[in-house]
Amino acid sequence: MLLRTALLFLSRNRTLRRWVETSALARRLTGRFIAGLHLEDAIAVCRRLNGVGLLVTLDCLGEEVTSVAEVEAASKAYHALLDSIERLGLRSTVSLKLSQFGLGFSERLCYDSVESVVRRAASVPTSVEVDMESLGYVDRTLALVVRMHEAHGNVRGVIQAYLKRSYDDLAMLCERGIPVRLCKGAYREPASVAYQTRAEIRGNFLRLARILLDRGVYPGFATHDEFLIRRIREYAREAGIPASRYEFQMLYGVRRDLERSFLEDGLRLRLYVPYGEAWYPYFMRRLAEHPANLLLLLKNLFRR
Repeated sequence: MLLRTALLFLSRNRTLRRWVETSALARRLTGRFIAGLHLEDAIAVCRRLNGVGLLVTLDCLGEEVTSVAEVEAASKAYHALLDSIERLGLRSTVSLKLSQFGLGFSERLCYDSVESVVRRAASVPTSVEVDMESLGYVDRTLALVVRMHEAHGNVRGVIQAYLKRSYDDLAMLCERGIPVRLCKGAYREPASVAYQTRAEIRGNFLRLARILLDRGVYPGFATHDEFLIRRIREYAREAGIPASRYEFQMLYGVRRDLERSFLEDGLRLRLYVPYGEAWYPYFMRRLAEHPANLLLLLKNLFRR
């Protein structure tokens, strides 16, 4: 718990962020777990992953922007990304955070900017996965996902299993036929609103996963937890649900050993491939999401 708290604190430290994002050591980590700093880096990674049978969702990293100019830059970056996906015929969706599109200071600007991305994605055609952020953004994020789904249809919402409210949120999305990515959650929230222990979060993840398999629309299960993966596969097999009706998702570079086993078993696996200069907060939250990821990261630095 102390390690997780410390990692989340460090993820918000601007001074450390400026130093880390420009250090030589950080570039080594970037090369393994971040696709690169530029669009062409991400596209090269996507083409390689598609070539071995893996699906991708590309994320141009950024969050908590405070100006119109930053929102315009984010929108421009995503349009360029979608242009590349269309031109090269890549098997990729895109993932974005609403705070990167100004949700923190202008809901109208955020909606208009995200809608332009969703509309462009529909013409590719592909879909937009709207990442979930901290608790203060949940209601507004879900509201935007619902509006985008009603207007365009090509969006996927994200539900975090550590939040106690997630059962109701998931039921609402399923009733509306909105696809869902289920993850554990990567923010620090109080016990009054969020499960705190690994066992509680695992238990709720499985509960929600079963609902998605029974009632959801092509759900994505985002986890590296082999216990959860095994239990989800068992439930789907026992319920007669074919592998074509759902997918697993993992972070780029973290579990290449599992990537191979998914392909061998005929399962669909989508890798979350981030790129861009604003990688530090994302990277630190991935470690904080489950502190054992720190050991996993160190082990995987030496895996091929």
